[in-house]
Amino acid sequence: MQKDFYSIEDLQTIMQALRTPETGCPWDLKQTFSSIVSHTLEEAYEVADAIERQDFAELKYELGDLLFQVIFYSQLGKEQALFDFPEVVDGICKKLIRRHPHVFADAKLATDAEIKANWEKEKAKERAEKSSNTHNSVLDDVPNNLPALSRANKLQKRCASVGFDWPQINQTIAKVKEEIAELEVEIAAKQQDKAAEELGDLMFALVNVNRQLKIDPETTLRKANQKFEKRFRQVELLAQQVYQQNIDELTLEQMESLWQSVKRHQAL
Repeated sequence: MQKDFYSIEDLQTIMQALRTPETGCPWDLKQTFSSIVSHTLEEAYEVADAIERQDFAELKYELGDLLFQVIFYSQLGKEQALFDFPEVVDGICKKLIRRHPHVFADAKLATDAEIKANWEKEKAKERAEKSSNTHNSVLDDVPNNLPALSRANKLQKRCASVGFDWPQINQTIAKVKEEIAELEVEIAAKQQDKAAEELGDLMFALVNVNRQLKIDPETTLRKANQKFEKRFRQVELLAQQVYQQNIDELTLEQMESLWQSVKRHQAL
């Protein structure tokens, strides 16, 4: 099946071959919807990583890996007579057309705020149509298995869409300070469970700050991780250069001195 250039139809054919019972791949044959979820999440993060590193040559391949996940789910759906790939494509096309009446119909939506309000209205209608509950919540269909920071952000956005939000950023900051004070009380009282609860409230409040500043909290923490890792690796190198010792042989005061040195150097 060697070609100079393959198409989406070729990818579907390859997927079918991998899942053919008599001649397919044993690993692919034993997979289910549930078993490949972790691979899908991993591929999505690898796409994000390539974008953050601006490695666009690699991004092309990571997007292919992510697309393969969609094809895999579609093949499983076809085998179980649930749905197939054309239905997946049809569904997203209809959704995009429906949610963009200012592009594909006669609606007049001039500002970002109007576009966002219409988007949320359409999503609310879709949730109501899908829900079998007598009470439809704005929080319906926020996935439970989203990363915790992303889910907190999404929950807060949904609530903000109906006006449940601090109008000023200083009020959000005040809530962060309030949560810190409550955490300190529980730590002083040695109440581990309550401290954990207050710590969760603090993290939720910090996500709110990100949201109001229009900064993605997952991106914020990833960048903080990257900055910390870069600095700590420099501290490890300096431990050898300055003290001729490994990092674990230094005192906390020595490590802190090197850390501050690295911070000053990176700030220049």
